[in-house]
Amino acid sequence: MMTSSEIRQKFLDFFASKRHVIVSSAPIVVKNDPTLMFTNAGMNQFKDYFLGNKLPPNKRVVDTQKCLRVSGKHNDLEEVGVDTYHHTMFEMLGNWSFGDYFKKEAIEWSWELLTKVYGLDKNRLYVTIFEGDEKEGLPRDEEAYNEWKKWIPEDRILMGNKKDNFWEMGDTGPCGPCTEIHFDSRPNANNDGHSFVNNDETGTVMEIWNNVFIQFNRSKNGTLESLPDKHVDTGMGLERLVKVIQGKTSNYDTDVFTGTIEEISKKVNKVYKAGDDKESIAFRVIADHIRAIAFTIADGQLPSNTGAGYVIRRILRRAVRYYYSYLDYKQPLLHQLIPLLGKQFENVFPELYKQVDFVSKVVKEEEDSFLRTLDKGLKKMDTIVEPGTGELVVTGYAPTVTISGKDAFELYDTYGFPIDLIRLIASENKITVDEEGFEKEMQQQKQRSRAATAVDTEDWIILDDYARNEFIGYDELESQTKVVKYRKVKAKGKEAYQIVLEVTPFYAESGGQVGDTGELIINNEKLKITDTKKDNDLIIHFTDSIPSDLSGELIAKVDAIKRQHTELHHSATHLVHAALRKVLGTHVAQKGSLVNEEHLRFDFSHFAKVTDEEIAVIETLVNKKIRENIPVVIKEMPKDEAMKLGAMALFGEKYGDVVRVVIIDPTYSVELCGGTHVGSTGELGLFKITHETAVAAGVRRIEAVCGVSAEEYINNKLNELNSIKEQFKNPKYLLKTIESNLAEHALLKKQLENIENRMLVGVRNELLQKDEIIHGISFIGDIVEVSNPEALKKLCFDLKNNLNNYVVVLCANIGGKPFVAVSIDEKTVVAKNLDAGKIIKEIVAPIIKGGGGGQKTLATAGGQDASNLQKVIDTIKNLLK
Repeated sequence: MMTSSEIRQKFLDFFASKRHVIVSSAPIVVKNDPTLMFTNAGMNQFKDYFLGNKLPPNKRVVDTQKCLRVSGKHNDLEEVGVDTYHHTMFEMLGNWSFGDYFKKEAIEWSWELLTKVYGLDKNRLYVTIFEGDEKEGLPRDEEAYNEWKKWIPEDRILMGNKKDNFWEMGDTGPCGPCTEIHFDSRPNANNDGHSFVNNDETGTVMEIWNNVFIQFNRSKNGTLESLPDKHVDTGMGLERLVKVIQGKTSNYDTDVFTGTIEEISKKVNKVYKAGDDKESIAFRVIADHIRAIAFTIADGQLPSNTGAGYVIRRILRRAVRYYYSYLDYKQPLLHQLIPLLGKQFENVFPELYKQVDFVSKVVKEEEDSFLRTLDKGLKKMDTIVEPGTGELVVTGYAPTVTISGKDAFELYDTYGFPIDLIRLIASENKITVDEEGFEKEMQQQKQRSRAATAVDTEDWIILDDYARNEFIGYDELESQTKVVKYRKVKAKGKEAYQIVLEVTPFYAESGGQVGDTGELIINNEKLKITDTKKDNDLIIHFTDSIPSDLSGELIAKVDAIKRQHTELHHSATHLVHAALRKVLGTHVAQKGSLVNEEHLRFDFSHFAKVTDEEIAVIETLVNKKIRENIPVVIKEMPKDEAMKLGAMALFGEKYGDVVRVVIIDPTYSVELCGGTHVGSTGELGLFKITHETAVAAGVRRIEAVCGVSAEEYINNKLNELNSIKEQFKNPKYLLKTIESNLAEHALLKKQLENIENRMLVGVRNELLQKDEIIHGISFIGDIVEVSNPEALKKLCFDLKNNLNNYVVVLCANIGGKPFVAVSIDEKTVVAKNLDAGKIIKEIVAPIIKGGGGGQKTLATAGGQDASNLQKVIDTIKNLLK
């Protein structure tokens, strides 16, 4: 039986024999493409070739691409683990033709590979072609039909509609008909699989390969135009292909996943039953999700609360929830699987194997964090589910039998509980969830998110269809050029324009370096360029307005001062990267950066705080290299040659065959980099680290300045120091003076606390005299004079020792600001169904125009309006009447 590794290699070798160049997978995390967070199809890295933004170096290529589908129209997340063939992260095998061969060769080679190389049963194969679309004015794909007739009986060539057999990149852009190849893996199949094609939820008759024939371009108004060059874009999911070739009934029974499942089984001490039960689903969810988590982190995307990082965090938390709830495993599990996964893919996706320790550290910290959050969320459920009653307290103080949509959404949004976990816990308590209300809350959040990020982009208005789009800003900051195309965009109600130039000196934001600003001078009119970015490899200039006529020659002029200061910080980034590796160790690897005219920010892998002593050594080393005035040498060379020089390449970046290498002393810093730099290190003048902190598990961040920014930083610090000296009357020994003052302050503070504590005893005694019995409950409510809000809590604790069934409300006006503390004994909380935390939030906060919170037995608040403190006392008192 062929292994998955052999199946993958046979695909690559087969197309290499057809004169295809084997290229490496692009990172799973997408950069420079505003339409995508993750690579969700094999074609993503070739998008510029299809759009005509860039000429392909090779007309024929083949690859295996890491893909992730968890959002948008390609969202398979809820099916993952429940069925046996959907995945979050998967490998897409693909062969590509950029204006070279077309349908004849693509179809012939597909048949040859599947039936002759892989040996699949011809009688189990079915194909679909585009049936045409009258509304679009598109005929049936006769060319594909006629080619398939050469290889397969016509009764197994099925017609597919536009939804299934017409591929589109998006609302606009390249598109075309496709032909899908399906395999019937039913045990008793007998040339009768026609009705199951695209209609089989069991996954036994499934699509294994899609050949897309890109021959049209869809414009903004929906019309289709024929492309001058025709392309082939194919995709075959490796996991599905392996299942078919290995004769398995589930993708998870193939050697792609069995090693991981066996490891999970050992760790949790349970046997995988391969069934439909929750325990079996948990095994599959974990085996799938760990791949998505590990490879995205290895490609540079750390879990976070926004964007792509949030998607990874949600996948990780879904996996944690499954092992916590269904495998009864209450400690971090996922990070233990990463070494095995790294070894499995060492020869195909080596970036994970090279970062196993780092990725494991990040994942473990995320697991630890969510396990704590999960525990908090379960405790939150305990405040909703009234213990021993099977009833819920959701709003007000009356029990109910339904978790409201609002509460369910809070559990989802604040505590990371998926709705099915909320549903499970609810069912265990014999209660229900208002899922319709939950969905409404979800939709409202999505609508808010869409409204905040929606961008309406019009079609390009093309002035020169054949002009190149070339960056010349390494050598020039001003050039004569012309507009190739432009378009209007609208975001957040504001209109702007994007311009593409034939040649441009403007650097587009990339590799951490911000985009250039400047101006375009056309027909004696100046256009302010506010930013420069990349859309894939297309360099786009942003401006708020344009003249009526953009034709003819123009002058493109970069803001030279901003560029110069940005270059200082970029070159400094290379110097500090090398210094970090020398001082902290070679495990240090760049995990993110920002370089602008004011400062640099550098994120790197390291598992401990960088000490003050280490920072001093790093600064000394960088400044030494600056004083040596080392020439910054930039060369272009084949990637293999650069790697032999010891060049550092960043994980998560896609490099071409020829790379740009920045050398600052061959024995000190050699990096692959497309950014702009100074001519020699002496131009940096001075380097100073201003801040060091943690940003994620195993990732530290330093911020630093150089050049004029470093001078300004040091001068500001010296001015602060001089101001401090003046405050202490310019003592000869400033540090000793400060230490003496701090010691004196601590002593006086202690003495003041002792005096205040004695005063509080008197206040307590006075309050006990004001005890009022209401329906068997002791009520004390008063406005007291104290110097700080903490004193209110101290009084509450002190009164607790002198009262039994009680409600205490203490208020104070401190410096014109209102502060309130509410204390209730536990018996009264249960007997009267009272909650100090809810009282603070729902009653006190609105009255004093503030906020607060706490526990059922003690909660506090602060606000802006101190005029209604008596109203606070009276309102809470009325709850007892």
